[in-house]
Amino acid sequence: MTTHDKVKDMKRMILLAAHQAGEGHVASAFSILDALYVLYQAHVTYDTSDPRSANRDYVILSKGHGCLALYAVLSSCGFFPSEKLSTFCKFGSDLGGHPHCCKIPGVEASTGSLGHGLPMAVGIAKALKMMGKPNRVYCIVGDGELNEGSCWESLLIAEQHKLDNIVLLVDYNHSNDRAISYGDDLLGKLKSFGCTIEGVDGHNHGSIYFALGTGPVNGKVKCVVLETIKGKGIKEMENNPAWHHRAPTSEELNRFLEELA
Repeated sequence: MTTHDKVKDMKRMILLAAHQAGEGHVASAFSILDALYVLYQAHVTYDTSDPRSANRDYVILSKGHGCLALYAVLSSCGFFPSEKLSTFCKFGSDLGGHPHCCKIPGVEASTGSLGHGLPMAVGIAKALKMMGKPNRVYCIVGDGELNEGSCWESLLIAEQHKLDNIVLLVDYNHSNDRAISYGDDLLGKLKSFGCTIEGVDGHNHGSIYFALGTGPVNGKVKCVVLETIKGKGIKEMENNPAWHHRAPTSEELNRFLEELA
């Protein structure tokens, strides 16, 4: 089974989970699924038997509404059984519409309010530096989320403290092409805030792998800008604002599962 086949399997699981729950940000999850899969398969240090291991890397999904992608990847890594996805957003389930760090093994931060994840990542990275530890901190933000001033304030602090143990992944799915905070030059703005930039196809596993694999530049935040398509893999869903937050009907589910076959 190829890596893309494995991602297709996870997309089926996400569709089923959203359908059964009657809600979910499916398109936002599909946007980041490839990057999350490659990240966990090839770059993140983790221990499913000890999710809070002192030797782990930290992954913070700041765009918490895309949590179905994180849940699917964590289950594929063995943090919890994949069957648990069927409980998504049901009464009493640990798997809510936004990730909860005290309930779900492998989740490092409770996110959902946009602009919170990167500040937390900066705090963790600074603490690791102070302790002289080599762990890395990966933070995934959305392009629309970068309208939050807290993201840019965090990058200024990261530059000041030379936090080269942070890798920032930007899900650039053009959900907010008229962004107030960076206009039409996102890469230039990130570079001006002290980041080293890698721009890649966010659905090409090889490109993601190599972009994440290059070492840090001394004293600089590494930023991988992922050029993505919201709803990638389902034509009706791709770049369709109507699918930002909704679940497929039974008829749509069958059609979408057939499209992914």
